[in-house]
Amino acid sequence: MKNFIEKNKSYIVKDFKKNFFSGLTVGVLLVPQAIAYAFLAGLPPIYGLYSCLIPILIYAIFGTSPHLNIGPVAITSIILMAGISKLAPPFSESYIYFVLATGCITGIVQVFLGLLKMGFITQIMSEPVISGFISAAAIVIILSQLGSGFGLEVPKGITPIEVIIYFFNHLHEVHLLTAILTILSVSVLLISKKIKPNFPMPLVLIITMTILSYALNFKKLGVDILGKIPKGLPQLQTFELSINTLEQIAPTVFTLVIIGYMGSIGIAKSFEMKHQTYKINPNKELIALGLAKIFGTFFQGNLASGSYSRSAINEAAGATTKISGVISAGVIALTLLFLTPLIYYLPKPSLAAIILTSVFSLLKIKEAKRYLQVQTSELLVMLLTFIIALGINIEYGILTGVLLSLILFQYRSSKPHVAELIKIPNTNYYRNHNRFPEGTPHKDFIILRFDDQLYFGNSDYFKENIYSYIEKREKTPKYVILQASNIHHLDSTGLSTLENVHRDLKSKNIQMLFCGVIGPVRDVISRSGFLNTSNKKHHFMNLQDAILFTEKEYVNNSKNSSSQQGLISQYNRRKWLFLIALRKFKNYFR
Repeated sequence: MKNFIEKNKSYIVKDFKKNFFSGLTVGVLLVPQAIAYAFLAGLPPIYGLYSCLIPILIYAIFGTSPHLNIGPVAITSIILMAGISKLAPPFSESYIYFVLATGCITGIVQVFLGLLKMGFITQIMSEPVISGFISAAAIVIILSQLGSGFGLEVPKGITPIEVIIYFFNHLHEVHLLTAILTILSVSVLLISKKIKPNFPMPLVLIITMTILSYALNFKKLGVDILGKIPKGLPQLQTFELSINTLEQIAPTVFTLVIIGYMGSIGIAKSFEMKHQTYKINPNKELIALGLAKIFGTFFQGNLASGSYSRSAINEAAGATTKISGVISAGVIALTLLFLTPLIYYLPKPSLAAIILTSVFSLLKIKEAKRYLQVQTSELLVMLLTFIIALGINIEYGILTGVLLSLILFQYRSSKPHVAELIKIPNTNYYRNHNRFPEGTPHKDFIILRFDDQLYFGNSDYFKENIYSYIEKREKTPKYVILQASNIHHLDSTGLSTLENVHRDLKSKNIQMLFCGVIGPVRDVISRSGFLNTSNKKHHFMNLQDAILFTEKEYVNNSKNSSSQQGLISQYNRRKWLFLIALRKFKNYFR
């Protein structure tokens, strides 16, 4: 053991250094972001710092990604503001109670889903829905910072359109110094992000602006400053939950459960694919994120979700274990214990600038262009989600997008792709006739490929297509070959349709042959007894075997036909000889 430690000592020290400095880098960046996102969520700034302490430590114990950094993020902050501001005024005690209750219930739901191994449930939300919702949220976030960024008293509870109208109607009231500080801060952050993305410019900006604010007395000049932040670590706190509270926060909880997890697991998966040295467990991630929210709530911080920007910095700085997260939490603890008095003079325009620069990348313009090129229906889903999320509220936007996605999915599934396969000339390949029009369909059989599951939603469409292809033929085919390799599921309605079609074709002297049936579907066919009804000899492993069967049948039928013709000819010859002999016999006795 001693030799092993000595041999790997340098590696262990080097590895710890990497995780220490990556955790330190993320920690100093986390301080200004946590404060900014707390304001965005309608909470006092101290709650942003609280959200970076206990949740990070809990995730370090239960999480499965060494690179994922959790804490306050813009999306969850704006979801909380949008949902809870309907129930109570932001920054009030009742508002804080609703936020903490929302965090606790969200965490409980996530843990419950993780224990039931239901990580897949987040797949109900398609990429266009997420893009539309995030783009709308980005605009809402940008508009929410017009007040702090330009020194305006924007009324609370008005729609985004009303915010824009209010802003342009009150341009003459803009506080000039506040606007200059905001524009200058945004410019510095954007330039720094482009030149050196991993440099902690937000921290440098905060320190610089705080010093300037103190030296020039920004408060006296009319610029809003952060003010006093409580000092010390969070205390354990409990609260009561009523049925009425649960009903009120349910829509926000649903949104946070899905969006918070999807964002976090997406970030974790991206780093897993990049490194391929560890495995992300989606269900364990649900549990870890849920526990982080639950314990964070009891210590007055529940804004924790995965952050892509901080996770990217964590990974780029050399993090290899979750020790980096513990170091980041240590930086937050030191800030809470000793440094909060130093940020009293921090100007709010600088915090607005940090928020604004972090959400510019959330506008999914490139994705909209891609949807237009690939699938216009997905662009429709994105735009509808965006419009409703922006015009009404985020929850309705997401719900509308999900429902529209499911409707489009059901529509496409009810009318799946069906192809008639024909042999490409001078080859042994059978492909879609529409893509290879030079091929000629065989006169004796039709080969059809059904490219989806066969279930209650498309069974009539399946039947209609088979009869339609038969009717198109000038001569009724002897065989219908179903290439079933793409039928991945068969329910009772689909099975009944298959049996009815087989029975009806058989009554019309058309044999139905099956090839490429996959195991699970074959099991259903076998258990139902249809395998015997349809004759096992008519089920084949591949298309070539089915076609070979039709050729052998033709040869056998031809031989039988020739044999029957021979018997008839022999019978007629004997009959003819008998008649000649009988005629000669009659003539002899005349």
